[in-house]
Amino acid sequence: MKTLNKIIAINFVLWMISGLAFGQVPTPAKPQSSPILIKGATLHDGKGKVIENSVVAFSDGKITYVGDNFSEEGYQVINATGKHIYPGAILPTSQLGLVEIEAVSASRDDYETSYVNTEVRSVVAYNTDSHVIPTVRSNGILIEQVIPAGGVFSGRSSIVQLDAWNWEEAIIKENDGQYLNWPSKYRQPSWTSPDKGVKPNKKYAERVKFIRQVLMDGLAYSQAEKQEVPNFPLEALKGIFTGDETLFIRVNDAKSIIEAIKLGQEFKVKKMVVVGGDDAWIVADFLKSNNIPVLLSDVHSLPNLEHDDVDLPFKRAQLLNEAGVKVGLTHSSVSNARNLPFYAGTCVAYGVDKEDALKMITSYTAEILGIDQNYGSLEKGKSATLIITKGDFLDMRNSVVEHAFIDGRKIDLNDKHKMLYEKFRGKYEN
Repeated sequence: MKTLNKIIAINFVLWMISGLAFGQVPTPAKPQSSPILIKGATLHDGKGKVIENSVVAFSDGKITYVGDNFSEEGYQVINATGKHIYPGAILPTSQLGLVEIEAVSASRDDYETSYVNTEVRSVVAYNTDSHVIPTVRSNGILIEQVIPAGGVFSGRSSIVQLDAWNWEEAIIKENDGQYLNWPSKYRQPSWTSPDKGVKPNKKYAERVKFIRQVLMDGLAYSQAEKQEVPNFPLEALKGIFTGDETLFIRVNDAKSIIEAIKLGQEFKVKKMVVVGGDDAWIVADFLKSNNIPVLLSDVHSLPNLEHDDVDLPFKRAQLLNEAGVKVGLTHSSVSNARNLPFYAGTCVAYGVDKEDALKMITSYTAEILGIDQNYGSLEKGKSATLIITKGDFLDMRNSVVEHAFIDGRKIDLNDKHKMLYEKFRGKYEN
């Protein structure tokens, strides 16, 4: 019996060791050690410019040349003839790194229960060892805005690059904004409810009054003399009144979008962004005149109302783009975030120019998040955060990301999906 128990114990330990070895995420890349030159590819700079047979050179993590003719002397050369070069995609308003398995609460560290969580900093819970991050990175998404959830004021977001040992190394921009969940004017009963149709939200006015009071208190606190013992929730709101931080408002219906923006303007909030924005196209002229960008969520979704065009979710980006509203794309689900480039591709199929669609996941998003001085486009002096693809980056039928660089560091594009594929391919092919 002792021998049997010993064998079982040994087998269990070996199984655990093999599982851990198999399950490790790729090691973060080392800093760029020598100048690199990529030649021969079709370059899409993220601002609408396309260069055939291009040359891109970068050193010490910064782009030193973008064009079509350059000396190769002193550079490590990557021949990318027949391939494409793009800026790394940017995923805004995401909980990647905070949520591992959406249906398993024990794997989530994204939610606070209080109504006002303005002092919460989402980035301190960001898990660089998440197995989901490499699967997203493999599709060319190299930067993320990490946001908290829960309550009315969820807390502060931060912007990170997706290849680091810890959250401190990952940070690109810390505490870039506050996140506000605006109440919905209407509620749809669950599919199990005998009640059908859209119902008014009886608590809407009460919730808006609550938001008004928080903003009023925050503005008054920001204008008062410095407190010896700070009020941390109100202290954390100061940035939206000084312009150092952006107020990201998750709001969907048209009337609520207008009410939310006007309330922010009443209390002198400097920068606001609509997140979600299902009905933003209806009030596009209002958004344009007030210089309010939209981070449009869930392109691949169903329309909200029975009388809506079945293709409306695919068309919203073009309707906003035509009106001159700056649009970035995102997705509310961590598990679907890796498909961000293909959501942009769907927008192309429904009217958006291909280079404009690329902007919606690169330069436009960088501008909305305030990181466009270094990221979002391929220009001299900016960060060498880019990808090389076989096929069209926005086309799920032929897009393959073959190389990725973050700040000039060559990223390991292996992930759990690929490891499982190789594991079982070996099993069944042999």
